[in-house]
Amino acid sequence: MKKITFLFLFIAVFMSAQQTTLEQKINAITKDKKATVGISVLGFENHFKYSKNGEAKLPTLSVFKFHIACAVLNLVDQGKLSLDQKIFIKKTDLPENTWSPIREKYPDGNVELSLNEVIDYTVALSDNNGCDLLLRLIGGTQTVQQFMDSKGVKGFRIKHNEDDMHKNWKNQYGNYSTTNSAVQLLKKFYDGKILSRPSTDYLMQIMLGTKTGTNKIVEQLPKGTPVAHKTGASGKYDNDLTVAENDMGIIMLPDGKHYAIAVFVNNSYESDVINCKIISDVSKAVWDYFNK
Repeated sequence: MKKITFLFLFIAVFMSAQQTTLEQKINAITKDKKATVGISVLGFENHFKYSKNGEAKLPTLSVFKFHIACAVLNLVDQGKLSLDQKIFIKKTDLPENTWSPIREKYPDGNVELSLNEVIDYTVALSDNNGCDLLLRLIGGTQTVQQFMDSKGVKGFRIKHNEDDMHKNWKNQYGNYSTTNSAVQLLKKFYDGKILSRPSTDYLMQIMLGTKTGTNKIVEQLPKGTPVAHKTGASGKYDNDLTVAENDMGIIMLPDGKHYAIAVFVNNSYESDVINCKIISDVSKAVWDYFNK
């Protein structure tokens, strides 16, 4: 009995020391940075938890497109929408001066895309016009908020669509999440507690195919590591202020286990390169912790 007790004590001390080392690495990465950095990590199978500024309400930017996609797919699960249904897109649905691969491919609009295609553009390519098309389809941001509230998602708010945020950049602060909320939502999603299993698997595949943010949480991970993630980024505003440079996702380890990570770099006066490197370096430190 004494040997077993000693073994458990040894393991507890070892794990505590390892977590302290991770915290030291993260503190070194964020030290002296002119930014607020929110970080949360949640191990799915081992229940590991880490957070730094995890309860700070930070602007989400395009990370909220994951929440929007969940609200859309909830209506698919209810039979109110179908992934095959067509959405007619007019030229006026494709404002310029915003990130939109849909507009780049169909500059004159007047095209029908399936709901499946619009979701893929919105999540995997972070299309801003696709985002607002989805919001109009489901009744606006309030539908997303109500759905997240119904699933017990705390520390999240969505008030403004992409068009609102482009008309007044300060509206970006009206959409926020804590990083703790982000990783907890990803765990619920992975466990099938947000959507049906088919819709969960569908959205996971889209997120695994995310094309944006290759210099963020995926950058320093081993090539081929499965990462289902959603990025977000603002422009620069008054006195070189970056409202947000974000990334959150579910990462699969070589042993088949998983963890969720969210790194939100907000209100930063650092360069775009440094903002993204903070996310990349934190992601690498966490990966190394889980693979020690």
